[in-house]
Amino acid sequence: MPNGATLYSGTRRRGVKLHYLGTAYSDRSHDKCDDYVRQIQTQHMDGNGWSDIGYSFVVCTHGYVYEGRGLHRRNSANGNTSLNEQDYAVLLMVGSSGLTKPTTAQLDGARDAIEYCREKGPAGTWLGGHRDGYATSCPGDAIYAWVKAGAPRPAAPAPAAPKPSTEAEMKLSDHIKLGDWIPKYWPNDKGLQDKQIPVDVALGSGYAHSRKSAENTVAILAELKALRTEVAQLRAAITKES
Repeated sequence: MPNGATLYSGTRRRGVKLHYLGTAYSDRSHDKCDDYVRQIQTQHMDGNGWSDIGYSFVVCTHGYVYEGRGLHRRNSANGNTSLNEQDYAVLLMVGSSGLTKPTTAQLDGARDAIEYCREKGPAGTWLGGHRDGYATSCPGDAIYAWVKAGAPRPAAPAPAAPKPSTEAEMKLSDHIKLGDWIPKYWPNDKGLQDKQIPVDVALGSGYAHSRKSAENTVAILAELKALRTEVAQLRAAITKES
């Protein structure tokens, strides 16, 4: 188990250095990642004689960030005491062979670790790789190119393009089929014999319901007119008798 580590002597780091494993690595399911982090920790403690895993933070291919020595205990990964004191050390779990390129989720997680170091460390905005100031190929060309580009957060995937419609585009001049009940109301209407009307007629008038409403209105007005006539005749008859 870790038995402590030297605290950083200053209150602020210059920035963050990125690392890779430098050995062969193959990806694994996420439930095996913490076992691998402990394996690195054991190697550093039992093999190197260090007090803990050498990195400040470790990022697996699934984008999860593991705390190593964290923000306050000096890392042992950057090459020597002054380099360890100068910058935080963040390891991305990719290798020099096998899996050599970080995943999108891993770059997202690494960006989270960088921002956490800057906000809570605090660390300055300087960003580099292990090879900056130390003779090594770490963190590998893929990660180093990302670092030199400013370690941008991966862009969200573009939304899928809508699938093209399999239906033919309908035009206003096209005809649509009417329900069977409509011709029953107007059996003598020659325009309904094929049970179809143009789309623009259907949209513009609501056709059947509008037509039925209009005919009902006409019928009501006719009945009112007849009723007025009857009332007038009745009044005339009453006046004549009196």
